[in-house]
Amino acid sequence: MTVALMLAACASSARAEPFHDFLQSTFPAAQALGVSRATFDAAIAGLEPDLTLPDLAIPGRPETAPQQPEFVQTPGHYLREANFQRLAAQGKELAAQYKSALARIEREFGVPGPVVLAIWARETDYGREIQGHDALQVLATQAYTGKRRDFFRNEFLYALKLLQDGVPRSELRSSWGGAMGLTQLLPSEYYNYAVHLDGAGKPDIWHSVPDALASAAKQLKDKGWRRGEPWAIEVRLPASVDCTQAEPSHTRAIGDWLKAGYAPAYGRKLKAADLSLAASLLLPEGASGPGFLTPKNYYVLKDYNTSDLYVLFVGHLADRIAGAPPFEHPWSKAAQLKTADVETMQQRLVALGLYHDKVDGKAGMLTRAALGAYQKNNGLTVDCWPTAELLTHMTR
Repeated sequence: MTVALMLAACASSARAEPFHDFLQSTFPAAQALGVSRATFDAAIAGLEPDLTLPDLAIPGRPETAPQQPEFVQTPGHYLREANFQRLAAQGKELAAQYKSALARIEREFGVPGPVVLAIWARETDYGREIQGHDALQVLATQAYTGKRRDFFRNEFLYALKLLQDGVPRSELRSSWGGAMGLTQLLPSEYYNYAVHLDGAGKPDIWHSVPDALASAAKQLKDKGWRRGEPWAIEVRLPASVDCTQAEPSHTRAIGDWLKAGYAPAYGRKLKAADLSLAASLLLPEGASGPGFLTPKNYYVLKDYNTSDLYVLFVGHLADRIAGAPPFEHPWSKAAQLKTADVETMQQRLVALGLYHDKVDGKAGMLTRAALGAYQKNNGLTVDCWPTAELLTHMTR
């Protein structure tokens, strides 16, 4: 038996029915979305699961978590200045090239052009990164034996609907998670957010830059983007900074943060309207790195992609396209602990009643704040950052 067949047998054991029976079981739901029998049969003909994908749940096989750079790289590595210089320079050229479309996008959705350009840059490097997976295979595999089967089953159905509605199979190239197009939409998101901005026909997120950028803007608008408000403000930290307060539930008006000693980077003068905005404090590297005040639009971007580093990349790149300088405070050379080590820390914090979120090995805002609380309780230097030394202290 080949390795592929062995893996397929393992996958089949994860469910009651074999893969092809599972595919056939989805037809009634696809039909309810308007997918014909002919379209369905052509789509699944010869379709086999791709068991090399991450995030699958196959008995007897070690879990392979998706190695997304947003979750495994340090801030300093992910947010490299050389990348911002290159992408901002091209972004400025594209802003001029698509000036009319971007102005219309901002009028209709309230999202500035540099923001959607930055999303395009982060998702596909302005269209240079072509996704290599067959979207139907990805979505069918994840629906069959992934960790989020119901979620991906729904996306598989909408991918079939795309075919029914005339999108060529050759266009359905995706990431390992099934997202497609210049700004990476899932099939269901295409139907929720795709916008046709540049002429007659259906939205084309694969080839039409105006359509792709408008679709990203509509998604942000529908998630709550606030017109005319900042996404974040880099600040200089006071000596009395308490990094355990750097989590979303601890909010103050931006003006109150400034009164407490937080000063806008580069001596930036804020608009009077911004001072009344509620914002939380973000310390991506704990107390030793840059600090940011994050109002509503930060969390709208975070709803677009749950990684703080993704949001910082997109937001900062948008600022750079608009002419802003680099981060004022340099990123440190802090090491990134392995996912398993951060999970161990989270488990210990849960046991101590200091952490009440997911144990996922990602040192997000709530994990960092809980680490700071642990440091306070144990008389340690409070910097809210996971280190090998702190792990040793927690597990000794």
